[in-house]
Amino acid sequence: MPVEIKDWKEFVEISARASECRVKYARKGNVAKIKARTRRVLYTIKVEKDKVEELLKELKCPRIVFVDSGEVREVKK
Repeated sequence: MPVEIKDWKEFVEISARASECRVKYARKGNVAKIKARTRRVLYTIKVEKDKVEELLKELKCPRIVFVDSGEVREVKK
């Protein structure tokens, strides 16, 4: 089962352990979900669409995938 995280700072710390992060925009409403896949657990956080780019700059995921568009951003370490 996925675990929903409410705190940005906690999610950023978890993203350092994640193998990949996925971004999915909701069809209706002003919400986007960001999912961090770790070895055992999938963590999610709900963010307003206008704050997604702010959070993505802070994430430490090696790979960021945008589910809707299929765009993949590789982050070089």
